[in-house]
Amino acid sequence: MSRRDTLLALLVALLWGLNFVVIEWGMAGVPPLLFLAVRFVVVAFPAVLLVPRPQAPWRTVALIGLLMSLGQFGFLYAALHAGMSPGLAALVLQAQVLLTIVIAAGVLRETPSVRQVAGVVVGCVGLAVVAGGRDTSTSLLALLLCLAGALSWAMGNVATRASGVTGGLSLTVWSGLVVPVPAFALALLLDGPGEVADGIAAFGWEALLSTLYTAGLASLVGYGIFNTLLGRYRSAQVVPWILVVPVVAMVSAWLLLGDRPAPLEVVGGAVLLVGALVALVPLRRRGRRTPEESPEDVPVTAVVAAPVR
Repeated sequence: MSRRDTLLALLVALLWGLNFVVIEWGMAGVPPLLFLAVRFVVVAFPAVLLVPRPQAPWRTVALIGLLMSLGQFGFLYAALHAGMSPGLAALVLQAQVLLTIVIAAGVLRETPSVRQVAGVVVGCVGLAVVAGGRDTSTSLLALLLCLAGALSWAMGNVATRASGVTGGLSLTVWSGLVVPVPAFALALLLDGPGEVADGIAAFGWEALLSTLYTAGLASLVGYGIFNTLLGRYRSAQVVPWILVVPVVAMVSAWLLLGDRPAPLEVVGGAVLLVGALVALVPLRRRGRRTPEESPEDVPVTAVVAAPVR
């Protein structure tokens, strides 16, 4: 990658890493699913009027939106609301790399390589260390909610791969259309009309700035840059930058929110990231992606390079 594109990849990692802290900061006093609904209203409008619809059936776009946006972020926001620190949440979400490989093997019959199997095993060990060594402030419920978000993200990865949909920014915008109504309905069902009304009343300038950051910078700007990089380079050159995201999230949560992870959480998270890196980066030649490279030549783990943020 050129120096300019390397800096752009680093910028995206910074935007996505800070995203977790900004969500935590802005969600105070607002029910998580209500906050999610507002975010995706801003993601979809007015961008849906400017960005072409992806070349895929509406049911496919809707399924991807339900899995990668409503499912992933619904569980993530709920995990943060349940007390999980932003840095640890960013780490645990990387389990989606391992889950994507496993699900793709079962659904798409994509046989994982020995390297990918080794990465899955190492990553699972890291997850076990995180679960066993988590701080008392991190409840088992919060950890399971975050893992459910990773599972939903992984299922969305496989659905995207199976559909053959291209055009990351358009998919981000149009799939976001399916999020606000179900998220708001779930907020009413789970939190109750009274708490939702209180959350709307509590939606102040912090929540507004958080929404503008997560929807504008993290989702639209970040995704647009990263998708452009994927168009220029092989996934093996771009994908590993995702693993910088939890590092940024943990450092920023420590500096800005005073969240210090337990030692075993750090150790387990590092092992998880090593497993994800082993699984993500195949032993293949370096270089720019050639026009002749077909979709079948790209491993399913390549789709994790373009999360619907």
